[in-house]
Amino acid sequence: MLTKRIIPCLDIIKRRVTKGVKFKNNVDLGDPVQMAVGYSEGGCDELVMYDITASAEGRPIDIGMVQDIAKSIRIPFAVGGGIATLEDMSRVLLAGAEKISVNSLAVHNPDIIAQGSRAFGAQCIVLGMDPVSTENRRTCPSGYEVTTRGFREHTGMDAVEWAKQAEQLGIGEIVVNSVDADGTRTGFELKVTRLIAEAVRVPVVASGGAGCPEHLREAFNVAHADAAIVAGMLHTGEYSIRQLKDALNCYGIPMRMHW
Repeated sequence: MLTKRIIPCLDIIKRRVTKGVKFKNNVDLGDPVQMAVGYSEGGCDELVMYDITASAEGRPIDIGMVQDIAKSIRIPFAVGGGIATLEDMSRVLLAGAEKISVNSLAVHNPDIIAQGSRAFGAQCIVLGMDPVSTENRRTCPSGYEVTTRGFREHTGMDAVEWAKQAEQLGIGEIVVNSVDADGTRTGFELKVTRLIAEAVRVPVVASGGAGCPEHLREAFNVAHADAAIVAGMLHTGEYSIRQLKDALNCYGIPMRMHW
């Protein structure tokens, strides 16, 4: 049985890790390199770094920050934010990242998925999705609409259909970040995560809302996620990677134990 993955998330603004609720009111939490090293040494499986204001500000991702993190850790990590072209993808990978996360860019230019997959391999290209619940079942039959630019733009696209399209284009993994649950620590949005996990064959990562080990158990066993992104519950020191993995191991969920 394949092991499940725990992935700390670093949302970065001006070279500082921040955390908000539903993408708003972000507070400063610390230095990203120091935090990345702590999580790497603490037993996490992967890491993800988002330059969360790059796309909205119309600027490229902070390549220097990517390089600093890459030189400091020995685990795979993904990078997102401010990636607009195939050349941007190449720069991120050459800076030391293993995966590139595309979100708004892919919605507005879906062919970038196919281009990236052909150039670098499907395993390098991750689709980030920010779905929000909607009552508009005419355009979004799943009940979830894709948003972009940090929930600033509603697309009218159905989340499940977009996931299926992205898979056909060559995406290697899908991160489902629920806008409704982000930062609340009340649990992942299990319904949309499960709908997408059941609709595609690529790995699906649950994101947004983790507050305790039980929430991760639900993401893996109920929503069929292959991995879970966690942030606030780790950043505050409420839990460590080891505590989470020990608890999940007790639930019978296969985890990679690094100690």
